[in-house]
Amino acid sequence: MTLAHIAPILMLAVSNVFMTFAWYGHLKFPTAPLLAVILISWGIAFFEYTLAVPANRMGHQVYSAAQLKTIQEVITLIVFVGFSVFWLKESISWTTAAGFGFIALGAAFVFKG
Repeated sequence: MTLAHIAPILMLAVSNVFMTFAWYGHLKFPTAPLLAVILISWGIAFFEYTLAVPANRMGHQVYSAAQLKTIQEVITLIVFVGFSVFWLKESISWTTAAGFGFIALGAAFVFKG
């Protein structure tokens, strides 16, 4: 594997942490004003974009667009599970874990062939 294979995955992982906080971090603060939440989320999302856009551009040298999207979605599920457990203090049921597992299994088909 080359840097062009690994760097986009790492960049997408970090960018997804930012995006997960932008989308769901405010759920821990339900009384925060909605406008403030939106503006803060936009600020956080800026950092996500500064990583995701170059990651996809670099990754497209070695991955198809479908493969990049699939990588992103699997990373999203992994990050979201950690975020739910550690930030929101929500447990992940076995049915949710199984569902995410089936999604990951389906994602594997994108890389076959």
